[in-house]
Amino acid sequence: MIRIIIADDHTLFRVGLKQMLHSFSGINVVREATNAAEALAAASSEEAELIIMDLTMPGASGTSLIEQTRKAQPDLPILVLSMHDEPGTVRRALQAGASGYITKGSSPDTLFTAVTRVGAGERYIDPSIAESLAFDTVAHGAGDPHQSLSQREWQVLRLIAQGVMLSQIAEQLHLSPKTVTTHKTHLMEKLGIGNNADLIRYAIEHRLFD
Repeated sequence: MIRIIIADDHTLFRVGLKQMLHSFSGINVVREATNAAEALAAASSEEAELIIMDLTMPGASGTSLIEQTRKAQPDLPILVLSMHDEPGTVRRALQAGASGYITKGSSPDTLFTAVTRVGAGERYIDPSIAESLAFDTVAHGAGDPHQSLSQREWQVLRLIAQGVMLSQIAEQLHLSPKTVTTHKTHLMEKLGIGNNADLIRYAIEHRLFD
């Protein structure tokens, strides 16, 4: 029996997902979470063997909840179930510590395969997403400067591009303002960018928003 936590802030989707999971043999939903704090509390309870997580939850943005969950419970596999299928978004989720990634448009068979494989300690990506990732890597991977950014630099880049002030970024990421400034300096050096306007333009042109 695979014991599962569902972390998603949309009630109707969460209820439907729970019903579908309970229709599968050997799967039981033991906890539900509607925001980042509840997800972290559920993950820390050690009641489950797998957490199915939306990529965007109240109280956390982008991949930060994946990182926080991995830190709180390193042995708990994370399966992302998101509406986002952009290669960059998928890649960042996997880099942050997700063990699997499928979309909300995936079939029930894909969901079952993902849950059983990730729950068994394996890694799984929806085949259609894996194909997009492969083609994206071939087309852009070696040449795009943003591929060299660290996960923390990704977070700072995304927030700056959204117009968030450095002091607010420091508060959101639980970092000192000096550390955020250092990350900003490093990422701008890697991208060859000298100001915020060009940084925002770069993020838009390369579809780097979650």
